[in-house]
Amino acid sequence: MRHSALQDGFTTFFISCLMLRWNAFPFVRYVLALMGGILAYLQFPQSGHFVVLYLFVVTNVFLISFLWKRKPFAIIKGVSGLLILSGMGWLVTALHTAANAPTNLIHLQQPVRAYRAVVSSQAENRAKTFRLELEVKTVLTDSAWQPASGRLIVYLDKTVPKKPRYGDLWLVRGAPRTIDPPLNPGEFNYKRHLANRGIYHQQYLRSTDRVVVGYHPENRLTALAYGVNDWADSVFTGHLGRGPEFAIVKAMILGVRDGIDTDLQQAYSAAGAVHVLSVSGLHVGVLFAALSFALAFLKRNRHGKFLFAVLMLGLLWFYALMTGFSAPVLRSAFMFSLLLIGQTIGRANNPLNTLAASAFLILLIDPYALMTAGFQLSYLAVCGLILWHRSLYQSYTFRYRWSDWLWQLTAVALVAQLLTFPLGVFYFHQFPTYFWLANPVVIPLSSLVLILAMGVLVVGWIPYVGFGVGKLLFGSMWLLNQAILWTEKLPFSMVKPLMLTAWELLVLYGVILFGIAWLVSREGRYGRVMVVSMLLLTASVGWTTLHRKKQRLLIVHFVPHTSAISLVEGGSAVFLTREAFNDTSREVTFYVRNTWDSLGVSRITYAQPDRMPRRIPFFQNPAVALLSWQGKSVVIVNRIPKREPWRLPAVVDVAIVSRNAVQSWSDLKGRLAARRIIFDDSNKTPLTDRLLAEARQRGIPCHSVRQQGAFVLNF
Repeated sequence: MRHSALQDGFTTFFISCLMLRWNAFPFVRYVLALMGGILAYLQFPQSGHFVVLYLFVVTNVFLISFLWKRKPFAIIKGVSGLLILSGMGWLVTALHTAANAPTNLIHLQQPVRAYRAVVSSQAENRAKTFRLELEVKTVLTDSAWQPASGRLIVYLDKTVPKKPRYGDLWLVRGAPRTIDPPLNPGEFNYKRHLANRGIYHQQYLRSTDRVVVGYHPENRLTALAYGVNDWADSVFTGHLGRGPEFAIVKAMILGVRDGIDTDLQQAYSAAGAVHVLSVSGLHVGVLFAALSFALAFLKRNRHGKFLFAVLMLGLLWFYALMTGFSAPVLRSAFMFSLLLIGQTIGRANNPLNTLAASAFLILLIDPYALMTAGFQLSYLAVCGLILWHRSLYQSYTFRYRWSDWLWQLTAVALVAQLLTFPLGVFYFHQFPTYFWLANPVVIPLSSLVLILAMGVLVVGWIPYVGFGVGKLLFGSMWLLNQAILWTEKLPFSMVKPLMLTAWELLVLYGVILFGIAWLVSREGRYGRVMVVSMLLLTASVGWTTLHRKKQRLLIVHFVPHTSAISLVEGGSAVFLTREAFNDTSREVTFYVRNTWDSLGVSRITYAQPDRMPRRIPFFQNPAVALLSWQGKSVVIVNRIPKREPWRLPAVVDVAIVSRNAVQSWSDLKGRLAARRIIFDDSNKTPLTDRLLAEARQRGIPCHSVRQQGAFVLNF
């Protein structure tokens, strides 16, 4: 191996990234302006009158600027045009916000007794339910049937005789309820995530709660897409069975992840290859390259390039159809379609401009895509690869072809990880240590799996040939899974928990960008800004770390239908529950893990009443449990027997009521005196609501984790 001029490579990147001739990249300007308008709506959604006035003014300035040809007016014309696009971004977002529709369920004043709705998604398999989305058409209130709109998440009991399908028209009994906000510190904001998709309600249904009364799909093309998706699912099932190999292929090709085992999913995350578990731009790129190679002979004659373009576009969008028009595939399909059309008509394509054009189209169709981690991570990674990969790859040369190929794949992983790891830490609180080791294996193996999977769909019906390709697919998928599991078993394969605030995220990106600028230009001002950014980041992280070492907390979490208590000391915690939970339990990963991550807690002891750590004084009988934590007394009331009176002789600091133990406040009279009474979610909600209302009238200090979120006592 010999080292080439690394600075030359960085210089190429710096010139292409920080010193762009922006006239060559019009859609970069357009998409940035559109994004500014989208973000403005999210911050100021009630500013409609101001936006109309704003658009009126800048549009007139734009039109007037055409009357003069001088340079200052050309600049005014360009700036006013971008300002118009930003206003359009605000308006497009307002139009795509479902809550702005006056008929939306969220505006109904009368209680809903029943409603008619159409199934608007594929049914996902859960352990005991099907999860799907409904599009509401009409609702029955106390007065009469009336038009309504809105989408909701439904969990349907699997006792139904037939799996729901897209387009089924349902008559549903009961009323959907609004989705709960996050009720634990640092918990993922599922309510906001669904609201960005226009979903504000959910409902659990038994088989007797709904009747299928017809079939009226909202979109025939979407119905066709789901039909093709189901057909492909059946083909893969026939060749791969229903083991882990099938689950990963189904996620990679069809975008459905409901069959992936939790441990295997965690292994992919630890290897830095979680992007493999969903249809992505990488898959579209591999498919595009394979089809281009297979159909290259068509471009040899005069009109063959047009036939090549038509076939490529048809196959590319058929794949998008097969995935159910998954958002990542749509992003890549738009980009490659624009690239292909430009090549066919003889127009030069700049990849950065084409990438920005695809983002512009996506955001016009769905402005809320900007707020998804997938959109941000994928566009940031591809942008980095366009601007930097060639420079980094050319910084080193290798004598042997295999080592050069390996370095090329490693350079892809390094560039993508450098530009996306701050967002990855911000969203997922972890960093895969061996991504550089796994990706040179994962990328070619997953590409081979993709090509073989598409081959199975094409030739799977042919005797012997289909069987052979299916076996090759199974073997390749097994090898990919083994490589992932082997990587996960390496020591320190995952660094967690890691936390970044929004401020620290911006500062970290400042360190990266100004560091690159300094390496390229050798100008001291960039180096000074980088050093200042590093000092700010170090001070912020250091202050947080010192604060966390001193923390002593008692947390009564909101976990549905159970009691869950964390005793936090520094970076460790004891998690007390009745059920036997672990790191992979859904109750932990969905409701509690982010709380621990936000507190920097990395050492968890899972405890139950009969398995408490010896360092914590603990006593229990069938009625109550007593523990002492950081000098505070805590009692957990499990039941109040009528014939066996008990009484605590002293006032306790915290009393946690569980399992409907208290039916009325008189039950505690003469038995218990507490400075604070907490109801966990193992109590029935109507009972808790009644007792809480009575407590307010009587002046009893009381807290319900269902109504008010997790209770946090800081010592």
